[in-house]
Amino acid sequence: MRPPKQPQAVFADRIFAFPPNRDTLGGTAYLIVEKEGNILLDCPATDENTYEFIRLLGGVRVLFISHRGGIGKARELQAAFNCDILIQEQEAYLLPKLTVTTFQHQITLQPYMQVIWTPGHSPGSSCLYLPEYGGILFTGRHLLPNQQGLPVPLRTSKTFHWRRQIKSIQLLRDNFTQENLQYICPGANIGYLRGKKAIANAYQRLLQLDLDELGRSQALI
Repeated sequence: MRPPKQPQAVFADRIFAFPPNRDTLGGTAYLIVEKEGNILLDCPATDENTYEFIRLLGGVRVLFISHRGGIGKARELQAAFNCDILIQEQEAYLLPKLTVTTFQHQITLQPYMQVIWTPGHSPGSSCLYLPEYGGILFTGRHLLPNQQGLPVPLRTSKTFHWRRQIKSIQLLRDNFTQENLQYICPGANIGYLRGKKAIANAYQRLLQLDLDELGRSQALI
């Protein structure tokens, strides 16, 4: 049998990406290592290899769910690490009997770390922003790399509201600049990055999107 794939460092010893998780339809979860307690973005596979890696880096203080498809086995992760779960208020009902913190539009995890509601892919789809390394945006499935490795919204049969998703891209363009948004860490499709750890020149890539044309598009993938 092949040995299990190990999490990969994305930015030094600060941010790690877990292997795609079958429980979240191939989603990629991330761990941000923090002195005040680590932040886990979406759910990695709940196996001993994952647990051991997280324990070695100090456990989990907050499990942030970026969209309903990232829930995976959140119950097991909360039980294993006694962590809080953060999720946008419209999707909290998907986690009955669990201890959760909800937010409406934005919430600050640290003085420098923000979660921003970007609905469209799902009702509670949200992104997490970290200002380090020139600015990193963890986009869940709101923005994913296409076959050219560029960040785009992808409309599927499960998309909650396509036009709202496009408006959420405009929100990000309004909130950030080329100076404070250099990278995107997507929540899936990382194979299209062809070995790269993140999408560079992130803000410039967002400006290149034709939002009017995307809004008119009826194509599904």
